[in-house]
Amino acid sequence: MNSRSLSITAGISYWIIFFAAIFANFFVLEAIIKSPIETVQTNHLIVRFGIVAFLITVVFDVVVAWALFKLYKTHDLIVLSIFFRMMHAAIMGVAIFALPLALNSTIEIEILKQVDIFNTIWLIGLFFFGIHLVLLSIIIKKPTFIAIFLLIAGVMYITDTAAHFLISNYEDYSSVFLILVAIPSVIGEMSFAIWLIIKGGKGFKEIRKR
Repeated sequence: MNSRSLSITAGISYWIIFFAAIFANFFVLEAIIKSPIETVQTNHLIVRFGIVAFLITVVFDVVVAWALFKLYKTHDLIVLSIFFRMMHAAIMGVAIFALPLALNSTIEIEILKQVDIFNTIWLIGLFFFGIHLVLLSIIIKKPTFIAIFLLIAGVMYITDTAAHFLISNYEDYSSVFLILVAIPSVIGEMSFAIWLIIKGGKGFKEIRKR
């Protein structure tokens, strides 16, 4: 595949991840948290679709990692960056294991416990994803504003995960951390996805070493 095709593949894969993650998080996990028994027993089909949606995010995370590696393969930091993204994908895959277990439970506290296990493991994965974004911001360099937002998003992912484990009353500040993570992440990653589809890969056959 040429650079343009790789870039489009990465960009489209990013958007698939966005939509699958939005459905799985805001339509499935939120429903389970609000009404654990009703969602798991009466609306169990949506939970199953949510599990598949999370699996899709892992699959296309690997596709993005592969495409980015091929695009920036001559950069000294790309292998390290991709390793951290693959760590995130692997940990996410482990986290998903908790959700089918919730389907087999008829006790509210047990269902919520499985969701909590999923969120905790996923949170650890986001720590490594944050490192990936920091390295990726250094690798791409341009467009500059995208690189800056990717850098900020990466730092905030790392900070948020650390804060979960270091601050005993994290819940008191959770809304603040959510904003600090969400804004640069959405702007940086969505902008990068759009750039990859529209302009990425144009005008170069390989990226020079930095």
